[in-house]
Amino acid sequence: MFHIRTVSLATLLIALFFLQSCTSTDEVNIYSSRHYETDLELYSQFTERTGVNINLIEGGSDELIARMLSEGVNSPADILITVDAGRLWRAQEAGVLQPIQSDLIDSRVPEELREPNGYWVGLSQRVRAVIYNRSAVDPEELGGYMDLADSKWRGRICVRSSNNIYNQSLVASMIEQFGEEETERWATDLVANFARPPQGGDTDQIRAVAAGQCDIALANQYYLARLADSSDRADTDVAEAVGIWFPSSASGGAHVNISGAGLTKHAPNRENAIKFLEYLTERESQMLFASGNYEYPVYGDIDLPEVLQQFGPFDTDAVNVAVYGENNPDAIRLMDRAGWR
Repeated sequence: MFHIRTVSLATLLIALFFLQSCTSTDEVNIYSSRHYETDLELYSQFTERTGVNINLIEGGSDELIARMLSEGVNSPADILITVDAGRLWRAQEAGVLQPIQSDLIDSRVPEELREPNGYWVGLSQRVRAVIYNRSAVDPEELGGYMDLADSKWRGRICVRSSNNIYNQSLVASMIEQFGEEETERWATDLVANFARPPQGGDTDQIRAVAAGQCDIALANQYYLARLADSSDRADTDVAEAVGIWFPSSASGGAHVNISGAGLTKHAPNRENAIKFLEYLTERESQMLFASGNYEYPVYGDIDLPEVLQQFGPFDTDAVNVAVYGENNPDAIRLMDRAGWR
């Protein structure tokens, strides 16, 4: 289902009728699957600075891609914003994006966080971390994602379904690093170590670790950060019961995914759209991604929120995020063969 969000700011006009009939040159039309208040603040600040109005349509990634395909050359969309490189790859494969030509963006965003031909760009980083129960696991025991297949973790791991794009992208990245055969052996042994059938989201995995239902889980770092920074004592109790660990470069590095954006193929406001994407990679905008949703910036020396500082630094696996989409079909088939449901 699509949602049109209305914000009571003079700088924001969010209306479907207006979006479909727009011809002005002082606007940019965004299709987004992100639903964060921080994003609305970014839109507002862009309008205040440039006078360019933001028209926003929200929906699921696949829905928005299907919508653009249906609209064809008449699509009013200028920018597609979504989470996970795998979803951006789907948009690219569907033919609804065009290359972004911006020296500013290329200079700010590391190469591994951009599509090689410029079809989309990362705006924030999301790290797939190992969450462990402080009472049951010594972090010295941890040795990277591959180590999670060791029999010492038998019956001790919680993870969400293989249908989840975050897990699919992790496996796709491992295929790139270690090859399909070795990754399949890993996935098969990992499934044997599950404490329970996959269920719930990342936050549910963290709560399960804190409750002792399992000793280890995989989750993106911002889910734990939200619990740690919550005003609800039950949430902070969960956060205090667990630790977070990022695989070191010696063990392959941490899997990094992105929240990102692409320039649409038929963008009617192309110049404004590129200007907006450049704005999102500026220092001030990057700080908002970090402070508003506990995401890591894609570049630069940005002051992180205290909770992210407490998590410590991480070494990336340096895999270009574009391979998550390219390897996604193989990853899904591999997970199915391994019994990861």
